[in-house]
Amino acid sequence: VTHDRYFLNEVATRIVELRNGKLDTYPGNYEAYIAMRAEREEIEVRQQTKQRALFKQELAWMRAGVKARTTKQQARQDRFHDLKEQVQSHQVQGKGSLNLAYSRLGKQVFELENVTKRIDGRTLFENVSTLIQKGVQIGIVGPNGVGKTTMLNILAGEDQHFEGVLKIGQTVKVAYFKQTDERLNRDVRVIDFLREESELARQKDGTTVSITQLLERFLFPSVTHGKKVYKLSGGEQKRLYLLKLLVHQPNVLLLDEPTNDLDTETLTILEDYIQTFGGTVITVSHDRYFLDKVVDCYWYIHDGQIDMILGQFEDYLAYQKQLEQAATQVASVKQQPTLQPKKKKGLSYNEKREYDMLLVRIEETESRLAEIDAEMIEANADYAKIKALNEEKETLEAQYDTDMTRWSELEEILEQ
Repeated sequence: VTHDRYFLNEVATRIVELRNGKLDTYPGNYEAYIAMRAEREEIEVRQQTKQRALFKQELAWMRAGVKARTTKQQARQDRFHDLKEQVQSHQVQGKGSLNLAYSRLGKQVFELENVTKRIDGRTLFENVSTLIQKGVQIGIVGPNGVGKTTMLNILAGEDQHFEGVLKIGQTVKVAYFKQTDERLNRDVRVIDFLREESELARQKDGTTVSITQLLERFLFPSVTHGKKVYKLSGGEQKRLYLLKLLVHQPNVLLLDEPTNDLDTETLTILEDYIQTFGGTVITVSHDRYFLDKVVDCYWYIHDGQIDMILGQFEDYLAYQKQLEQAATQVASVKQQPTLQPKKKKGLSYNEKREYDMLLVRIEETESRLAEIDAEMIEANADYAKIKALNEEKETLEAQYDTDMTRWSELEEILEQ
């Protein structure tokens, strides 16, 4: 029994799901299970739609006041009552979704200048200097106790006892999902808990939805809306807490171990939301499956420093292995003091990979920027389209500047 989806995907040959009091079996690994369950839910929804249409037709016949004078009419009435019971009892819980809007975000989100954090004389990280821009999705990884949550607290403005400078963009609006238990008002109804935040929620397309609709889309069926918060399970309370944060239209998400208490369905919704999120995401997590879905670079905290790694989780593991091999070589050299190690020149494995990826991305960005310019000319008076294209252009230009700066740095190292 586990919530570790990467582990399930790697080792499972059959998935058994306990849902709505029933056990369903799916052959294959986790990804096969997800695909088959989605297909099954689509079939169930179609069947339920047909069943409701038939029920509506039979209900009209019953309301017409037809008396069961014949055996055939009596059988039809019996079938109606059976159908009514089926319609009322068979409710397919569809896949939830979130399309909540986020506030406008400028190019620069956070700028760290020589940020150093020490606790009781121990240095967690030292002289961290970096610029975090709009659209970046960062995973903070490393052993327990190295300062991952501490870094989130600093970025959130909740820990100001550090050395160095942290600059926060003027348009930044942070939602901080904490690992520790938040103080929720558990003595109010679910619907009222969320209404205290807002009566309506704005979506990305500019439309609004009611809090009732929002709850249902985030896997809170209508029967739970009148419940007191304390009657929800721990996972449901965490899901409600997350929804409370997102309804305020944040443009920066700080997530501390979000996969610990959220069920897989909620995580799938959150992953889908992040993948279309136009802001910045920084998350601490040990969940490899989640990280591969939502992260495009890593901050690896170790030995009092932070290394920045571009790519997926396997790139982080490769970098970690490279460091271990380098440490082994250093230890070997120390045992042979007469040997003088040669200074390594050029790019490391991770830097070479980053260099190659930057070249590809820079070329793609230049191509897309040219396409946007052409599309803006063609759009003529379609101001909504021009606005959307301009926003995309601003994001791409910011990314382009960052990529070019980093590429130049790597180019200098390469030429040494």
